[in-house]
Amino acid sequence: MSIEEVSFHEVGAVDSIVDIVGVAIGLDALGIEKVTCSPLPMGRGFVRCQHGRLPLPAPATLEILRGVPVYDSGLSVELVTPTGAAIVAAMADEFVSFPSFTLQSVGYGAGERHLTDRPNLLRLVLGRSLSEHREEGDLLQVEVNLDDMSPEQLAYVCERLWDAGARDVWQGAIQMKKGRAAHQLSLLCSASRLGVVEDLLFRESSTLGFRFFPVERRVLERSFAEVQTPWGIVSIKLGRRGDEVVQFAPEYASCRRLAEEHGIPLKEVYAAALGAWASR
Repeated sequence: MSIEEVSFHEVGAVDSIVDIVGVAIGLDALGIEKVTCSPLPMGRGFVRCQHGRLPLPAPATLEILRGVPVYDSGLSVELVTPTGAAIVAAMADEFVSFPSFTLQSVGYGAGERHLTDRPNLLRLVLGRSLSEHREEGDLLQVEVNLDDMSPEQLAYVCERLWDAGARDVWQGAIQMKKGRAAHQLSLLCSASRLGVVEDLLFRESSTLGFRFFPVERRVLERSFAEVQTPWGIVSIKLGRRGDEVVQFAPEYASCRRLAEEHGIPLKEVYAAALGAWASR
């Protein structure tokens, strides 16, 4: 039927409206991006309402929960109301016994009825997804050992790798066969860029082959802020875990520009920028 024809009956009562609006306000205030719910416990017996004596779970509850996992609670009492079912069915992204995340806080809501075998509580657990600190996707680490390239050529290859879309590029000193001093060139890239990296390594370096393997990494959310120093504005790179700033550092290019413009040591610009951030 059309929305205009729907009659709410008891669901239109003040307590149900408070429940629905309160949940909406709470989700918005907490900045919730995903909701999970455990399978729902179904009660037995009967309940009396405006339509008379109805079986439990209530017919409206069952209709709303089509496709939602449920189980028999073993109790002759209503544990899931039509209002609760509607909220869960509309808001839950998935139904799992307990999600994997970093737990932050817990809240409880208590009902008036005394249950003989369990606390009559609704528990809300708030956490941050583990995937927020993990870079998802097909990230690869590529490694190649080089013992016959000049430092100038190797530096050029590194620059080209950055241009090719590498996430990170680094070198390490190693010793190869016959006691030869060499370098291990390593980089991170997405699997979609492996072809470009392969072509570049075979064309620009002296290698006859390289190795690669999938990796995972966890990263902080990155953002930037600005601070005022006696010589000008310096950009500060921030690493956040949720709302908490756990890493911060002045941007090299920003500090170097001011050091060159004013003829002062680079370390003084760094110190001033860190002091300005600490006293903000």
